[in-house]
Amino acid sequence: MRRLPPLGALRAFEAAARHLSFTRAAGELCVTQAAISHQVRQLEDWLGEPLFTRRGHALTLTRKGASYLAELSQAFDQIAAATGRVRESRDGPLRITVLPSFASRWLLPRLPAFRARHPEVDLRVTSSLDTWSGDDAFDAGIRSGLGRWPGLKADLLARESLSPVCSPALAKGPPLLAEPADLASAPLLHDQPRGAWEQWCRHANVSLNLSQGPAFNDSALVLQAAIDGQGVALGRLTLASDDLRKGRLVRLFDLALPNDYSYWIVYTRAAAQRPDLAAFRGWLLEEARKA
Repeated sequence: MRRLPPLGALRAFEAAARHLSFTRAAGELCVTQAAISHQVRQLEDWLGEPLFTRRGHALTLTRKGASYLAELSQAFDQIAAATGRVRESRDGPLRITVLPSFASRWLLPRLPAFRARHPEVDLRVTSSLDTWSGDDAFDAGIRSGLGRWPGLKADLLARESLSPVCSPALAKGPPLLAEPADLASAPLLHDQPRGAWEQWCRHANVSLNLSQGPAFNDSALVLQAAIDGQGVALGRLTLASDDLRKGRLVRLFDLALPNDYSYWIVYTRAAAQRPDLAAFRGWLLEEARKA
């Protein structure tokens, strides 16, 4: 019989060691910080070796702790892979949750290419603004954020920036929109959060009346309004890339405001072992590099 320490203590240590934080480990495993601390102490007592050096709230791994983490992480990955292979026959379709704006402006125009390459993948796409935390409702998600989702893997798809865009007809005027100050006479379209225009004005060193103009709760809607000639949008350039390339939109100035949030594909360790997710993820990253 194998002589193994408590598996709950192993999970607690592996999570705490990856994050070097009991608090983040507690968030990942949905338990209290005290529970993580207790389980790590239990494991250290069982081994008869300290795994962390504690200095106040700061954690560092001991030499044996670092070695133990490397082997445990590999073991957990093997368990996840084995579990994925067992579940493969009953996993059914590949279920992806996608932000509505990203789905309509970026993903949907590219999906025929994925289906042509991987006709064997039964892909189900749900557009939703709801937070997805890795539950069984979906196998992966495409989300906007800083790349930190506790307990989930995340691969960067595209960094985002904002720049004024409008229809070609509106750009030609009258009035001619040749420099940022000319936007004072143009109708502005507002995305959420509405304060983005204010940040861009500071970036461009220009003063505009930002109290007027329609606001939309979805970035795809504000881009469509701009395509229809309703005004100038502070467009998300990743979402607007196809419309810019095909001439439905034009950038007014070579002046973009960096956005802290980027687009990521997010998935669980178990889902990472699915061949259909691997195919979708690989294709998605390839398309993102080409965009």
